[in-house]
Amino acid sequence: MTELIWDGKYGPDGKRTKPVRLALPFQDVETVNESAQTRTRMLDLWGRGQTREWRNRLIWGDKKYVLPSLLPEFAGKVNLIYIDPPFATGADFSFTAQIPEDPTTGDEGQSFVKQPSMIEQKAYRDTWGRGLDSYLQWFYEAAILLHELLAETGSIYVHCDHRVNASARIAMDEVFGRDNFINEIVWKRTTAHGDATQGARRYDIVHDSLLFYSKNESRYVWNTQYVPFSDDQIKQQYNKAENGRRYRLVTPTAKKPGGDTSYEWNGVRPPEGRYWAYSRAKMREMDEQGRLYYSSTGQPYIKYYLDERPGVAAQSMWADIMLAPTALERVGYPTQKPEALLDRIVKASSNDGDLVLDCFIGSGTTAAVAEKLNRRWIAADLGRFAIHTTRKRLLSIPEVRPFVVQNLGKYERQAWQVAEFGQDSERAANAQSRYRRFILDLYHADPLDGYAWLHGVKAGHFVHVGSVDAPVVVGDVRAIAQEFWKAAGRGAGATTNNVDVLGWDFAFEMNELGRKMAADANIRLAFKRIPREVLEKKAVDQGDIKFFELAALDVRVGSDPQRTLVVELGDFVVPPDDVPEDVQRAITHWSQLIDYWAVDWDYRDDTFHNEWQSYRTKKDPKLALSARHQYDARGSYTILVKVIDILGNDTTKSLTVEAL
Repeated sequence: MTELIWDGKYGPDGKRTKPVRLALPFQDVETVNESAQTRTRMLDLWGRGQTREWRNRLIWGDKKYVLPSLLPEFAGKVNLIYIDPPFATGADFSFTAQIPEDPTTGDEGQSFVKQPSMIEQKAYRDTWGRGLDSYLQWFYEAAILLHELLAETGSIYVHCDHRVNASARIAMDEVFGRDNFINEIVWKRTTAHGDATQGARRYDIVHDSLLFYSKNESRYVWNTQYVPFSDDQIKQQYNKAENGRRYRLVTPTAKKPGGDTSYEWNGVRPPEGRYWAYSRAKMREMDEQGRLYYSSTGQPYIKYYLDERPGVAAQSMWADIMLAPTALERVGYPTQKPEALLDRIVKASSNDGDLVLDCFIGSGTTAAVAEKLNRRWIAADLGRFAIHTTRKRLLSIPEVRPFVVQNLGKYERQAWQVAEFGQDSERAANAQSRYRRFILDLYHADPLDGYAWLHGVKAGHFVHVGSVDAPVVVGDVRAIAQEFWKAAGRGAGATTNNVDVLGWDFAFEMNELGRKMAADANIRLAFKRIPREVLEKKAVDQGDIKFFELAALDVRVGSDPQRTLVVELGDFVVPPDDVPEDVQRAITHWSQLIDYWAVDWDYRDDTFHNEWQSYRTKKDPKLALSARHQYDARGSYTILVKVIDILGNDTTKSLTVEAL
């Protein structure tokens, strides 16, 4: 077989380069739509080390880490894979965010395009940085892992456009085998858009391609799908009527014999070279049912009634599915695919209860369709907003089954730290120092030696760098405050009483509790999140890394009789640097910054359990600002509130309450 060679396929040793195979444990960060009773049962199973019930999975992470981490549990178990990987365009990671109307004045909101984050830009550079060569290496490595995940009876659909169609197919032939190529499906995704009339010296490009492969050429799941007859087909083919029912006539003969099929029927034999397609008994049955029509020469025909036909079997050209510009299912992604497209794929190539995987979920179409069709699903994406959009879309489905939101969290960061800075015990201190200096460099701060909790200085501020495997907690703030005054007294370089605390994660309420504790020590703290973009040094090639301050959330709690509590949002402040300038000007009320919020009414220091939520949709853009809950028993409870802003960033706040 002819082999496609690209730069990077083979290493200096002449061997093929292989995908990353580091299997990391997933971390549950949120459970959605799970009842309190189920939650208790699941926690009990987990506590006893028993297998928990299946939960569909929504995973935030790069497929480079997500796919190998799925292999230990799901190798050979995925029934259907659909992927719509990014094409050669920078728009693949952008999305349209909506600023809702001001609830106090009714002033209309506006939309704006959110450009890709640094991590998404890096993913784009890794994919297309060397043109088609780097894309093929990226695609080839993904295909190898997806092949291992696919069940023996499974299928995979690769969605691509004219730029990568030919190359992707050759790479898929190499991984899956040319004999396992089933179809190329041409999907007409849009109507004519006038390229030719606007000076383009080519035909209008109005289609994408779907490359359909199986794991095993003879054992894959297949359920024929049908499309409705067109008006022209009905007029031309079903042009006879009987008691108001349209029908067509089909000959009961065939080209090849199949048993006793050359008999005489009602004095007539099949035409020369043809045979009856049915036995005498079947012909007699159809005749008794009035299904046979006889011509003037006595030749029989079978009546095929239109209202009994499922339609025309779907062909390899799909021109009947488009996503209208005004469709309610639109969520602002320029590359969003219509649900009808995935509906056909999922129905054709999987059965009830099968497992469907999409590791480029985007706007969430695959997960939404799989959920509606009672398939199990795993959906992953690199983009934070893609995960948020998918979560909202799933919650809009009536009686959506419980699902879990996951990431690789500290395990991914730990793997990165070991790869970049070393791991053995003798070098542990040096590795930690190199890690901190790397973060300080990205933050444009000068390193500071000789202190345990203060690691750098920037613009007269001391800087603390949090570890990769633990959140910044109140105890850290206490230690920072104690060391601050020692350092200040020694003239360590800071000229103010400000400390910038950089962290990957922060304990709940850190903005409020930490600031208060620091204020008591006459220190001003700024909590800034270390962005996921820094996991590889190449992330800085495109520009400066931004460290955004944590948002501040004000939540008020009131009580009603009979163990009922009311939670109300009072204010939400997002640091200006986190919001584009044009967006800031359009915000006239703090609630316009909130796209979604949810409440865990009984947080138990485990996973956030989403037991109530309010969110904006295209159909209903209004947001409830209060929530009510009645507890079954009196007692003290911890409430955890999660807010997600219009850019997809989340902020949490916990409160201890008494149900009386």
